[in-house]
Amino acid sequence: MPVPRVHSWKPLALAAAAVLVGITVPATATATSSPTATNSPTAASSPTAAYDDTYYQDALGKTGPELKSALHTIISEQTKLSYDQVWDALKTTDEDPGNSSNVILLYTGASRSKSSSGGDQGDWNREHVWAKSHGDFGTATGPGTDIHHLRPEDVTVNSIRGNKDFDNGGSAVDGAPGNLTDGDSFEPRDAVKGDVARMILYMAVRYDGENGFPDLEPNDQVDNGSAPAIGRLSVLKKWSDEDPPDAFEKNRNQVIFDTFQHNRNPFIDHPEWVEEVW
Repeated sequence: MPVPRVHSWKPLALAAAAVLVGITVPATATATSSPTATNSPTAASSPTAAYDDTYYQDALGKTGPELKSALHTIISEQTKLSYDQVWDALKTTDEDPGNSSNVILLYTGASRSKSSSGGDQGDWNREHVWAKSHGDFGTATGPGTDIHHLRPEDVTVNSIRGNKDFDNGGSAVDGAPGNLTDGDSFEPRDAVKGDVARMILYMAVRYDGENGFPDLEPNDQVDNGSAPAIGRLSVLKKWSDEDPPDAFEKNRNQVIFDTFQHNRNPFIDHPEWVEEVW
């Protein structure tokens, strides 16, 4: 069954899961999409620049380490949430635009009731896209509660992803068509590959060893274990390029900025900065 989705609107078959029907783009979204449209070169080449004269003014014109350092300073100014507060935050940041009682799950793309949050089968829980064991930061306030990389996901699928690095290949994930996994890596479905990449790269810029937290860095390997690293960087860069930010991702960034943490993911606003930094 083709499933319209807010991200890239690519078809997705979902077994025994709620599907998205009649989705409309939120009024606060910064781009337009339709249930049958795909990401276009225009979307990729027209990054949001609304905050260039204010929020990003100290980063403009910089490249490489200087750009990374400037962005770190900018996005480190944020309101921090507790791990309990994350539950309610995700119900707003990831709300289904077609059904305000539901959230959109990251890997499956399913629309599930906000009230079904928890730890039982059939529930959704808080997926750390940068796995919390990669740097051993747990759920401490800071990287463990930063909603720029925390997303709702089905409990079972979240467990299958576990703390695996990101890479291409593997076998199909039960209950999450389009996702693949093997012994040391996880490949999300095409519609959210870029989202995953930009969340990982945000974390690498935001957390650089200050305040007792590890210096998070992407690398080009898998099976990183508890090291403060996650891979593969070359694959993540490719995913970001192939799946540019869409209306749902941009709206989510705006809601986090306006309502919760008051900082932004710069790679959603300026995806070209991925190549400038790495």
